[in-house]
Amino acid sequence: MADLLSELARDIDKTCRLTGTFTLRSGQIATEYFDKYLFESDPQLLRRVAESMVPLIPADTDLLGGLELGGIPIATMLSSLTGTPALFVRKQAKEYGTKRLAEGADVDGRRVTIVEDIITTGGAVRDATLALRGAGATVDTVVCAIDRGPNPGKALSDVDLTTYYLLTRADLDRARE
Repeated sequence: MADLLSELARDIDKTCRLTGTFTLRSGQIATEYFDKYLFESDPQLLRRVAESMVPLIPADTDLLGGLELGGIPIATMLSSLTGTPALFVRKQAKEYGTKRLAEGADVDGRRVTIVEDIITTGGAVRDATLALRGAGATVDTVVCAIDRGPNPGKALSDVDLTTYYLLTRADLDRARE
């Protein structure tokens, strides 16, 4: 399995790490940028990521809650692979129609495992967790493809979430060496 994950890390890094001149959200200029959407939009690479993430999903999961936008392709692929229904979680409830935060099955009384592409600080996951819990869901686990935080698996302990991740930033950096 370690060899497969090393190969996957290499392929993700090769696909997603771009060089050039990039303006970051902070306004800083960087010569390197990690474009996660490049692995999520590649059907073969996305499938390999999802297949490798299947063992991370707790057996008692009722719904796979993919976060807008990056978690949705992974949650969809995981749903297809496992037969567990997907849930699409918005950053904000829509202000029209059903006015839902989460599209798909009702979450009340259900165990939702959040699915995210990359976690760095966990802000979006934290917000979604609190909102889903407010809607009656049990949320105690998040699975992600890449944990880029300084202490992988720890960013969301303040909201009692267990984080399972496939790869870390260090794994991607090692894949380049």
